Amino acid sequence: MIDTVLFDMGGTLEDIHVDDESRHASIQGVLDILRAHGIDPDKDFETAASAINAGWERYGAYRDPRQRELKPEEIWGSFVLTDFGLDEESVRSYAEELAHMWEVTHYHRALRPHVREMLEGLKDLGMKLGVISNTASLYQVFDILKEYGIRDYFQDVTLSSVTGYRKPNPNIFMVSLHQVQSDPAHCAYVGDTISRDVIGPIRMGFGATFHIDSYLTRLKDTHISPDVKATYNIQDIYEVYTILKESH
Repeated sequence: MIDTVLFDMGGTLEDIHVDDESRHASIQGVLDILRAHGIDPDKDFETAASAINAGWERYGAYRDPRQRELKPEEIWGSFVLTDFGLDEESVRSYAEELAHMWEVTHYHRALRPHVREMLEGLKDLGMKLGVISNTASLYQVFDILKEYGIRDYFQDVTLSSVTGYRKPNPNIFMVSLHQVQSDPAHCAYVGDTISRDVIGPIRMGFGATFHIDSYLTRLKDTHISPDVKATYNIQDIYEVYTILKESH
């Protein structure tokens, strides 16, 4: 029987997407933070945008094959802002400011409909609840959960930026399982990407997986075999509650 439900954050508990407006705002946010800390970017907007985007590509090339996550000062100082002549030491004092800004600006974010009702229902069933999220910020997920008014539902929030491992790496799931003190066979995982949120829990022996479609699904799952399937495919996140209630 399932007694624990763990959730992905972006694309699952919240809808997120990127557009030209958010791309522009996030680049401007970087330039504003640099100037606020006395650093002249010495580049026009388009040149700066190209440099920042190239930096994120460098970081992705390092991060993705290893399924690792570095700390904000390493990400920004050794990858994203190297074309600005910056390094880890020079960005350390404001690296989390950059990381937090990027997460909430590059992505439009909004709590999915029916999340609160779903969480309340699972809580009434006596479920332990947690979040496992890939994020380049140390604190943004905590802050956004609080902003949404749902932080107190979760016994644990496990982040790649804290553990150093990204889904689907088993280590990030193991950290969460130790925190909630649950047997994976009694856990369900809810996420929007097969590559991270279904494959990872299946490898860990989770009792069930839920897949809900998002903007990120199409970006992250392009090379996934159609044979890899979640236990449940859902359209509305409230279905997590109704399905688990029936089997409880």
